[in-house]
Amino acid sequence: MKTSDRFEASQSGEGRYRLLVEAITDYAIYMLDREGHVTSWNPGARRFKGYEAEEIIGRHFSTFYTDAERQQKVPALALEEAERTGRFEREGWRVRKDGTQFWAHVIIDAIRSPEGDLVGFAKITRDLTERRAAEAKLRESEEQFRLLVQSVTDYAIYMLDVEGNVASWNAGAQHIKGYAPEEIIGRHFSNFYTEADRAAGLPRTGLETAAREGRWEHEGQRVRKDGTPFWAHVVIDAIRDDDGKLVGFAKVTRDITERREAEAALQAAQATMLRSQKLEAIGQLTGGIAHDFNNLLQVISGNLQLLSKDIAGNARAETRVQSALAGVARGSKLASQLLAFARRQPLEPRVVNVGRMIKGMDDLLRRALGGEIEVETVVGGGLWNNLVDPDQLENAILNLAINARDAMNGEGRLTIETSNAFLDDEYVRQYDDLTAGQYVMIAVTDTGTGIPPDILERVYEPFFTTKAEDKGTGLGLAMVYGFLKQSGGHVKIYSEVGAGTTVKLYLPREMAIEDKLVNATSGEIKGGEETVLVVEDDDEVREVAVSMLTELGYRVVKARDAAAALAIVDSGIPIDLIFTDVMMPGTLRSPELARKAKERLPHVAVLFTSGYTQNAIVHGGRLDPGVELLAKPYTREALARKVRHVLANHAQRRVAAPKPPPPADDDAVKGATVLLVEDDELIRLTTTEMLSDLGCHVREAGTAHEALRVLDEVAVTFLLTDVGLPGVSGLQLAKDARARRPDLCLVLATGDSGVQSEAALLGAVLVVKPYTPDSLRQGLESALNAKMSS
Repeated sequence: MKTSDRFEASQSGEGRYRLLVEAITDYAIYMLDREGHVTSWNPGARRFKGYEAEEIIGRHFSTFYTDAERQQKVPALALEEAERTGRFEREGWRVRKDGTQFWAHVIIDAIRSPEGDLVGFAKITRDLTERRAAEAKLRESEEQFRLLVQSVTDYAIYMLDVEGNVASWNAGAQHIKGYAPEEIIGRHFSNFYTEADRAAGLPRTGLETAAREGRWEHEGQRVRKDGTPFWAHVVIDAIRDDDGKLVGFAKVTRDITERREAEAALQAAQATMLRSQKLEAIGQLTGGIAHDFNNLLQVISGNLQLLSKDIAGNARAETRVQSALAGVARGSKLASQLLAFARRQPLEPRVVNVGRMIKGMDDLLRRALGGEIEVETVVGGGLWNNLVDPDQLENAILNLAINARDAMNGEGRLTIETSNAFLDDEYVRQYDDLTAGQYVMIAVTDTGTGIPPDILERVYEPFFTTKAEDKGTGLGLAMVYGFLKQSGGHVKIYSEVGAGTTVKLYLPREMAIEDKLVNATSGEIKGGEETVLVVEDDDEVREVAVSMLTELGYRVVKARDAAAALAIVDSGIPIDLIFTDVMMPGTLRSPELARKAKERLPHVAVLFTSGYTQNAIVHGGRLDPGVELLAKPYTREALARKVRHVLANHAQRRVAAPKPPPPADDDAVKGATVLLVEDDELIRLTTTEMLSDLGCHVREAGTAHEALRVLDEVAVTFLLTDVGLPGVSGLQLAKDARARRPDLCLVLATGDSGVQSEAALLGAVLVVKPYTPDSLRQGLESALNAKMSS
């Protein structure tokens, strides 16, 4: 078309429409004749479908359809519908010239003449490929979001309408709250709240706050379908449309019950740790106080005992001295309780059955509690053994019983119950110094006034008491606490005001068989002529010890600290025993003094004394192997016996190599089997050599239990036993052995001649340490002769 013709056409109505159609590129607008052949083609059609006008005009419009649609005669049906109804509108896949497909929106309008005759069709096509892809992506995103929400099980995520009714429900909501979707959708969300919260209007408050501020967040108890409560963290968000109108709420709920319980457990553990640290700090303080206090008591006690000899025969003065000594004993008990709390007392553990021990305390408890207190003991069957200091355990139970008596005002019921128990991992996690495992439990229960909860955690503190000012020291429970901790056990108090208190003691199970407990022997106090080096930094304590030892006949040298003592050792003065306090000033500690002294004087013996051992010579609540200790305050008798015992044992180790035995014809013990019972390994070794050189067959044991087991297995002629065995003494062992084997020859070895009378009652021969091969042979022969003549 020439420019002038285009201009003329543009001025007419038809021309203006043509220009409009040819200017549109986003729509394919073209004409079809009555049979469907293309009769016009605009730039939009060329852009969408790729055909130039001369390539497509005259061709049938079915060219743009897919093969499948052509086979289904979709193009013909479209024209028929447009002719019949005047319009056809669909979406579907169409084909470009290059064979690629696109998603099209198609409108076909029938064109009729003024007379109503069909003259053709107008066809408008729009490429919706991008929009369709966007919609598909949106649908995919929405589906993924729906699957995401539905797949979440740790969170309840659901919708509420504007009234608060549940409109959607995910798997997490079903998991947490227990409702299936069909059970809850349409019901009000206040069903999840407790009765108290509903009465307080909390659900309404949550919706109103979210509507007003956009969000409401809260933690509190909620209720599951089965009625069980749980602790929930809840967020409610308001949902508004584009115009800002409220259309509902999004609600997210998380079950935080486990988190709350973990936080509570952590807080409890922290509180327990703080209490333990507090008690540990107090223990350090009380242990130091006890050390100084014991030194004072030692000065007083020692001087009183020395004075008692000077006033012999003066009845009035003797009474006063005895009263003063009784006061010292009370002070010593007080110091002992402080040390027990501080876990610094040297324990002497034995394998015991606490059921039998508690039954044996029956008379003691009834005397201590009075006739108005009803006492009942319940001992569980098959009770396990424990490794524990029996004296200290008895003191602990007696302390608890007296506390119970005071709580009941002298009238009520006291129950002591024992049973086997197991403390599991969950329980011991609350305590930083407790191990899971098997325990024996001792429960002491009273019907008294009970302990208020606000002071329950303070009852272990020393000097803290709920009693009247003159009714107690406040050290009973502190002693029990420290003793149990030092013994590897545990103590727990349960109390209710007005209903009474139960104190449970837990002691670790011990697999070894039970020891038999015997009382220490008593007899004549004996001194000696050996040289003793006394090392003590407290001047008054040192002088009292020197006076006691001098009176017993010993030669005494003294030093005020470890360095001075080592200088005396280096001077060449012959010393048989170093008697030293454990807690010494200066850089040289007492254990180090003992080690250096033994390097210089291999035959010197060492005896420690202390009112506060710390960890210098005591570990795990027990004395280190080979260490001898005399606890302060000590009596003159205790000092005399301990010094003789240490010197005798040490002298035995110094015995020279055994001499050759006499001729066989003159040796009555050759070939005999001797059971040697000695806990000191070095003494046992040298004595075994002596016996072997005498021609004896030797079986060894370190304890009474081992010895009895050997007696049951082996034919033995002689029992040669040390008197001072751990646990069961040699005297008790001799009695038990004689009961089993009346034909047994008994020989007792000791450094304490005070057991002579007990040996005679048993028909045993006493061999005094240090013994030589000759004195040992003579002892065996004497025992054999005594047995043959009986």
